[in-house]
Formats: sequence, C-alpha cells, structure tokens
Amino acid sequence: MSEQHSSPIKTPKQLITVVVLAFVVPVLIIVLLVKYVTGEKSAGAGAEAMTPEAIAERLRPVGSVTLAQATGPRTLKSGQEVYQLACAACHAAGVAGAPKTGETAAWAPRIKQGYDTLVRHAVEGFKAMPARGGNPDLDPVEVARAVVHMANASGAAFKEPDPVKTGEHSGAQVVAAACGNCHNEGLNGAPKVGDWAAWKPRIEKGLKSLYESAITGHGGMPARGGMASLTDDEIRRAIEYMFNAGKQATPTAATPVAVPAAAAVAAAPAKSDDAASGKKLYDASCMACHATGAAGAPKVGDKAAWAARAKAGIEALTASAIKGKGAMPPKGAAAGATDAQIRAAVEYMLAQSK
Repeated sequence: MSEQHSSPIKTPKQLITVVVLAFVVPVLIIVLLVKYVTGEKSAGAGAEAMTPEAIAERLRPVGSVTLAQATGPRTLKSGQEVYQLACAACHAAGVAGAPKTGETAAWAPRIKQGYDTLVRHAVEGFKAMPARGGNPDLDPVEVARAVVHMANASGAAFKEPDPVKTGEHSGAQVVAAACGNCHNEGLNGAPKVGDWAAWKPRIEKGLKSLYESAITGHGGMPARGGMASLTDDEIRRAIEYMFNAGKQATPTAATPVAVPAAAAVAAAPAKSDDAASGKKLYDASCMACHATGAAGAPKVGDKAAWAARAKAGIEALTASAIKGKGAMPPKGAAAGATDAQIRAAVEYMLAQSK
C-alpha cells in the first residue's frame, strides 16, 4: 500500500484565500518599499488645517466696512481757499517758472491771453503745471476762482464765476462739466477736443448749424450736453473752445479764441468809425473763422483775399456780414451786435488786410 501526501488546502474557500493573499501581499510589500526609499511622509489627520494659509483664512473677518463719501450738495471753495490748497506751493514763490502772485510784470502777458485761456491752462494743465493744480477733486469753477484770485492780485480785473448764475461759465468749464464726457476721448463719434481735422468739416457746414445741433441735440449727443441749465452762449463758448484748442497744431495757427457773452458784445460802442469797437467785435465773434480762414472765410491780413472783396464796397460787405453769406451766419453769430458794430468789424478787418 503506497503512502499518500495530504494538502493543507481542504476546501474551496481556503483555495480562494490563498490565491488573494498571493497577489495582495507582494503588492503591499512593494508599496511599503517605495515609500521607504522615497522618504515620503504621511501627514497626520488635520495637519492641513494648521498651515499658515488655513489659519489666516479662519481669522479673516466675516465682513468688511467701506466708508463712502457723504452725498449731498457740495460747497465750492473760494479762490483764496483753492489758492492756498493747490496753487500757492508754486505761485507764492515762483517755483518751476510759475508767475508769482502779485508780480504784475510776470502776469501781464498771461492776463493778455484772456480769462478763458488762463482757465483752460489751469484746468487741463500747462507745461510744468499739473491739471487742476494737481488736485483732481477740484471743480472747474473752483479752479477758475483761483485763477481770478491770482490774476486780479496781479493786475487783472476778471469777474469771479458764480455757479449759481447761468451764462458766466467759460468754454473750458462747460467742456469739463458736460461736453468732455465724450469729446475728450472722441466717444460715440464725437470730434475730440483739439482735433482740428475732425472739427474742420463740421465748421465748414456753418457755425450756426453747429451751435443749433449742440443746443437741440444731434445723433447720440444730448441737448446742451445733458445740462439743461447751460445757456446758448455757454454752449457756443464750449464749441469754440473745443475746436480752437487744436488750431495751434495747424500751419495757420492762431491764438485760441475767448468768446464772451453776446451781452458783452452788445455793450460795445456803436460808432462805426471806432476802431476799438470793430476790434472788440472781431475778437469776440469774427476771429473764430477769419484768423484761420476756416469755412472759406478770408483771413485777416491776406491782402489778395480781401482785395477782391473790397471792390464790392464797404456797404455790400457790411450787408453780407449782417445777413450772413455761405458758411457765415448772420452777424457772425453775434446776435446782440448792432449794424454799426458789424460795419466797424468789417472796416477793422479791411484795414488790417491792406
């Protein structure tokens, strides 16, 4: 009788257990060896919660408080206050070429440029002088008041602007308050301030049409730039300020025109032979086109252009100026001027062009 060998695996369940262990045990051994060789460390439960980032997040406040500027009507500062706040740093001592306040000789050529030009330089910045004296929170009217304060202390006789009254804002102030929203960047097809190439074709269609479009609204432009309180004359000043700002870059450059209110024009002397009266009206209304030849207007000083017109006679020229001709609006858009004042302006331009 032969001896038989017995197997330790007696049942199917034991066989399955042996097969599973034959696979699982070697895998576990390999994983443990890899961890040992690479030096990998296992983080304990909750270890990530102790990192600096996690601690900072837990300490972060649930909410935050932001202080907003109080709303309500703003009280505008006086010229003296703005001067002390923003202008005195340079103008009190003449720093960086700034004219010293009270020094009439330094201010005289600047005062001669006119109120609008000085305000524009102060609002927009000029050479070493930053816009609004380096304080962007200043209202254009506050800047204008500071300009008047300094200029009047240095020999000028400018009238301080009053935002409560209408009709007294300069072109620069109106642009800063209303028109600049689109015209400074050329938004919605608006011609940019100072872009003479963009303004020229519009001016050639007639200044009267340009004024009326701004007053009533045109395309995407709201009536009166969205400020119903602006007067017709303030709109006119703003338009002339915007296109005059670019004339210095053209070959036919001219000093930007400061256009006063029509009432100021009407107050001029009425004598037709008064050269001062003619020059005053020319500076106020005619210069906008006749200084540069805009819209086909004969340039003052261009003998050839005026010689042909002079042949028609002063009466015919005056009649054309009063009624309007071509792109020139009646009375050069100076509705308050008398016929005698228009004649004086025509005579002045003829005299300067002989």
